Amino acid sequence: MLILKTECQAELVVKKSRFIAIARKISSITEVKALVEETRALHPSANHVVHCAVVGSQFSFSDDREPKNTAGRPAFEVLKGSGISNICVLIVRYFGGTLLGTGGLVKAYADSVKAVLEMAETEELTEKTRFSLVFGYEYYENLRRLFSETETEVEQEAFATHINIIASVPKDNLETLTTKIINLTNGKTRPDLITDGEGFEPSVQ
Repeated sequence: MLILKTECQAELVVKKSRFIAIARKISSITEVKALVEETRALHPSANHVVHCAVVGSQFSFSDDREPKNTAGRPAFEVLKGSGISNICVLIVRYFGGTLLGTGGLVKAYADSVKAVLEMAETEELTEKTRFSLVFGYEYYENLRRLFSETETEVEQEAFATHINIIASVPKDNLETLTTKIINLTNGKTRPDLITDGEGFEPSVQ
């Protein structure tokens, strides 16, 4: 299963109507409502903010006041066929003054999703484990190299008396990473597993 690496955007103009398609990473369908509201706030003059989203077997789409099944569903069918998950595509429409008709709308929204997905960078979905860690400055460079070797992604860093980080590592690499950190720091620190939303709570001996 593929997931989106970074947000991307594409724009089409059809008979003077602008269609701006924005692909965003999500981890839950419950995030869609907030993304739609955020997009409306960024485009207050837009006539419609249509969306389609897929997270695993869950999905969501909306016509947002376009004629039924002319916007959200054709957009969703393109997204579903892409094999990309954990993604929400929002299509902002600025009406250009010319009605597109049912077939024109279906094509415009489907083509908008195709356009943004053509720009999308994807990667294989990998189960990751988040952890926090605190360590002395003398270990920083060696740990950064170790993170690179184990595909560990640093999400946050804080520099104080010690260095505090929050990072995520592929689940299959966690044991190797933990062993190497303990060896590198002579047992002074080890990863402390955390759940989403937690802050720095590292284990230090």
